[in-house]
Amino acid sequence: MKDLDEALAYLRGRCELSPHVGVVLGSGLGGFAQRLNTCCEIPYDRIPHWPVSTAEGHAGRLILGRLGDLAVAVMAGRAHLYEGYPPDRVVFGVRVLAKLGIRVLVLTNAAGGINPTVRRGLLVLISDHINLQGSNPLVGPNDESLGPRFPDMSEAYPERLRRLARRTADELGIPLAEGVYAAMLGPSYETPAEIRFLRAIGADLVGMSTVPEAIAARHMGVPVLAISCVTNLAAGLAPGPLSHSEVLEAGRLVRDQLERLLEALLPRLAAEGERPNGV
Repeated sequence: MKDLDEALAYLRGRCELSPHVGVVLGSGLGGFAQRLNTCCEIPYDRIPHWPVSTAEGHAGRLILGRLGDLAVAVMAGRAHLYEGYPPDRVVFGVRVLAKLGIRVLVLTNAAGGINPTVRRGLLVLISDHINLQGSNPLVGPNDESLGPRFPDMSEAYPERLRRLARRTADELGIPLAEGVYAAMLGPSYETPAEIRFLRAIGADLVGMSTVPEAIAARHMGVPVLAISCVTNLAAGLAPGPLSHSEVLEAGRLVRDQLERLLEALLPRLAAEGERPNGV
């Protein structure tokens, strides 16, 4: 794909670092990038074809650097379908990271809690997802250089990576739950009736991102670990209206836990990602 090649050429001309792990930071969760020994930090609008983040709480920068000895690429902010981008643009950054050579991808997001056991401020591993966004980044002609026409999604978030995350969180004393993530289009929050529907079909969390990126990574053979920060209880489960400022505030409250978890976990994930057929 010509647009991917042009973005890759630009990035390789700016930094020789070859990242082993990619991280996408969601709403209000961008502080982890400050823990890197930065090689280069590039605003999205300077990278050819890269979609610009317009949502509040998304810095819109790609950071290439090191966490200790580990080479890491961090997307501080992402594009969403609700911003008007087509699906292939939403996953453009993930595809670039895969082309740069990452062996594992960590997705983070802010999510609403549906399951009554999921409280505000809790970190939750995504074990599976339900795509209700009405789109898929693989629709259209398939590029065989990226992946197969019909990629398997039976283990979109591999158990071996989740097991490693649970073990790391236990060692750090960080509570880490697990659940199913429902992806909605947005940008309006869900109605109470929609939340009851989502709970009935097995969703524990709800958000407006992550699933297109997970599909694109899986298509390219990159294993995915995804972590939600529960920033609010979903509509109808808590008094008062929902707001994006609440999402950002909750992100700030849980940021230290997430950053400590990522700092300890990423080197272990990189080692796990070395396994052949690692998806």
